[in-house]
Amino acid sequence: MNLGVSSCLLGTQCRYDGGHAHNDYVGEELGRYFNLISFCPEAIVFGTPRDTMRLVEDKEGAICVEFSKTHQDITTTLYDISQKEALRVGNESLCGFVFKSKSPTCGIERVKVYQKDSAYSEKKGVGLFAQAVRERYPYLPIEEEGRLHDPWLRENFIMQIFAYQDWFDFLQTQPKMGDLVEFHTRYKYLIYAKSHNRYKELGTIVANHEKRPLSEMLELYKHGFLEAIAIKGNKGKTYNILQHIFGYFSKAITTGEKEELLLAINEYKEGIIPLITVIKMFNLYIKRFEIGVSSQTKIFAPLSP
Repeated sequence: MNLGVSSCLLGTQCRYDGGHAHNDYVGEELGRYFNLISFCPEAIVFGTPRDTMRLVEDKEGAICVEFSKTHQDITTTLYDISQKEALRVGNESLCGFVFKSKSPTCGIERVKVYQKDSAYSEKKGVGLFAQAVRERYPYLPIEEEGRLHDPWLRENFIMQIFAYQDWFDFLQTQPKMGDLVEFHTRYKYLIYAKSHNRYKELGTIVANHEKRPLSEMLELYKHGFLEAIAIKGNKGKTYNILQHIFGYFSKAITTGEKEELLLAINEYKEGIIPLITVIKMFNLYIKRFEIGVSSQTKIFAPLSP
């Protein structure tokens, strides 16, 4: 699986000062699971080192990009290379992208936007390359490296990546109607934990009361599914789902194991431990007792397709 990454996060010395912004989690941890594909539009056209650049808003509200020292307008050059690199994103068949935060090229939110001929700025901008990728691939999972330090955001991102890839792998199998039903069944708990409304909408599509052709159903399900997995899960809803799934184990595990598992579920709800810890406990019991629930729900496999 190919994951796009801003080059500087991998230790590439491509920043304006000739340095890098190596991120251990992105480079080492994600590198264990993904083939990391690097991108740096700035370095391609301006080289390294180079003058710093910034987003600037004029009196009419238009935002451009200029070099900080010379104030040279470089919007067209950076826009063109960003569009070109965004096309490469599609050619590389990426399952997601980790952008460098705060960058006028790669920041996905809260990038500083300066007033023309002023030091005043507001954190309201989006980097040109990040914007080009988001516009061209609206469902592609994207995140900034800084936000991946938050366990909840990180787990949501990882789940979205694997679900996103799973869908496109599923389409390559030339699925039949029964295959779509099975796919929906496997993801029902994961989707329900994100949005009850989305779960119902996708269920209605699969039910196909309108007798639509399969190709139309797949297209409808695709948009609904990719929108659903992009929603950041709700801890309360996920807690309820875990409690529900706990019922699968009630007759297999001992009283002490039940208490331990319920304690972990509650500690997850309180933010003491991450979701992956609870899932690993579930998976241990699934393997130990050969409980046939893991194949029915993707909530048990956030780190594998």
